Amino acid sequence: MNATALQYALVALVVLPLLGAIGALLPAPPGLKGRDPDQAVLRHGVSVTGAVLLLSIVLAAGFDYGHSARMQGTTDLSWIPALHIRIHLGVDGVSLPLIVLTALLTFLCALHAYFKTPEGPTPKAFVALLLVLEAGTLGTFAVLDLMLFFLAFEMVLIPMYFLIARWGGEGSPVSGHHPSEEVLRARSWVDRAAFRFILYTLLGSVVMLLGLLLIGLKAGTFDMVALATDNGSKLSHSTQIIAVLAIGLGLAVKAPMWPLHSWLPDAHTAAPTTGSVLLAGVLLKMGTYGLVRIVLPIAPQGAHFFAPYLAAFAVVGILYGSLACLALGRKGNGGDLKRLIAYSSVGHMGFVLLGIATLTPTGVNGALFANIAHGLITGLLFFLVGAVKERYGSTDLDQLAGDGGAALYGTAPRLGGLLAFGAVASLGLPGLAGFWGEMLAMFGSFHPAAGLSRPAYLTFMALAAFGTLLTAAYLLGVVRRVCMGDRRAETVRLADVRGFEFATWSPLVALTVLAGLWPAALLGLTDPAVRTLLGGH
Repeated sequence: MNATALQYALVALVVLPLLGAIGALLPAPPGLKGRDPDQAVLRHGVSVTGAVLLLSIVLAAGFDYGHSARMQGTTDLSWIPALHIRIHLGVDGVSLPLIVLTALLTFLCALHAYFKTPEGPTPKAFVALLLVLEAGTLGTFAVLDLMLFFLAFEMVLIPMYFLIARWGGEGSPVSGHHPSEEVLRARSWVDRAAFRFILYTLLGSVVMLLGLLLIGLKAGTFDMVALATDNGSKLSHSTQIIAVLAIGLGLAVKAPMWPLHSWLPDAHTAAPTTGSVLLAGVLLKMGTYGLVRIVLPIAPQGAHFFAPYLAAFAVVGILYGSLACLALGRKGNGGDLKRLIAYSSVGHMGFVLLGIATLTPTGVNGALFANIAHGLITGLLFFLVGAVKERYGSTDLDQLAGDGGAALYGTAPRLGGLLAFGAVASLGLPGLAGFWGEMLAMFGSFHPAAGLSRPAYLTFMALAAFGTLLTAAYLLGVVRRVCMGDRRAETVRLADVRGFEFATWSPLVALTVLAGLWPAALLGLTDPAVRTLLGGH
C-alpha cells in the first residue's frame, strides 16, 4: 500500500467513529428501522465498529514492517498557528498494535450489545457513546501533537462516565414508580463509582496538562516527533523533572498505578460488561502508552530520575493487587468475582509499569507486550464474568461457590472451560500471551539501564516474581470455587456458550494463544520503535 492510501486509512479510522456517533443519534431511514428501531441502531453500531476494524486491518496490512520505527501514514496540517498546534497523525510499531486492539475490542463489544441489549436508557445513546469512546481512544494512539493527545485523552472520559452511571449496575436497574430501598442503594453506589472515576481521571488530567504545556512552551513546539528527535536537549534538567512529575501523575491515574488506583475496582464492578471490557482492555493502556510515547523520549533525564520510584510503586501494586484478590477469593469474605478481576488489573499493570521503569529495550518491549496481552485476556475474563452473572444472577463468590452454586464444569462446561482458560492465561502460563510480557519486564529489571541501582531492581524483580506466585494462587482458587464442586440435583443447568458469545470470545482466545506461541510477531514490530524512542540505546 502506498503512503497516501495509508494516510487516508488512518484519518478515516479516527473520523469514522465520530461520524457514526452522529449517525446513531439521527432518525433511522424507514428501510433500516425494521420492526425494532432499537435493534436498528445497535446494528448500526456493529456496522460502524466493523468498518473501523476493517480499516485497522487494512492499516496493519499496508504497514511497512521493515521500518516500524518510522512514523507511517502521517498527516501534518497546521491547526492553531499562534500556539504551534498541528493536526499531526501517524502510526509506528508502538501504536499499531494498540490501534488494532482498540478496534477489535470495540467491535466485539458492539456485537455483544447487539445480541444482549444493555439494560439502561435508549440504545441510541449507548451506541453514540461507544463510538465517541472509540474515536477518543484511537485518536490517543494516533495523534502526534501534545495538545491533540490531551484532547483525545479527555474525549474518552465523558462517554465512559455515562456508560457507568446510566448503564452500570447490571441486574439492578431502577424501574417502576416505587423502586425498593435496596435498588436505590445500588443505584446510588453506581453513581458514586461513576463520579469517583470522573473525579480521579479529570484531576489527573489537569495536572498532566500543566506538564504538557511546560514542555511545549519551553521547547517551542508541541510536535511529539520533533520533541522525541531532540531527546530532551532543549529542556533543562529541572524542567524535565517537573514535567515528568506532572505528566506522570496524570498518566499514573489512568494506568492505574498504586496508590492512585482506588477508583478502578468500583468503576469495574459498577460498569456494564462492555464498559468493563473497554475500561480494562483499552483505557488503562492509554496511561502506559503515554509514558512510552511522551515521557521516555521527550524528557529522558526526568524519566531516569523517577524510574526507581515508578518501579517501587509498580511492585507494590503487583503485591497489593494479588493480596487483595487473595482476600476477595477467600471463603466467607463476600468477595465479588468482577471486583477480583478489577484488582488483578492493578497487579498486571504493575508489570507494565515495572517494564517501563527499567528504561531498557527489553523491559519496555515487555511492557508493550503485556499491554496487549492484558487487553486480550482481561477483556475475555470480563465477557465471561458478565455471562456468569447473566446466567446465575450474581457474581458473589460465596454464592457461586456455595451449595447449589455455579459448579460450571457440571452446569455449563464450555463456559467453565473458557473461564479456566482465561484464568491460566492471566496467571502467565507459558505458551499463552500473559507469560511473555511479565517475563520480559523481570528480565529488564535484572539488567536495568545504566545509572539505575541494580541491587534495587534485583529486589524489585524478586518481589514481582513472588507476585506471580500469589497471582497463580488466587486465580486457581477462583477456578476451583466457581468451576469445580458437586452439582446437586436441585442445581439448575445453566445455558452454555451461545453462538453469538462464541463469535465474540473466539478472537480473544485465538489471539491469546497466537501471541503466546509466536511472540516474535509483536516483539519484532515494537522493538525497532522502542529503541528509537529510547534514543537508539
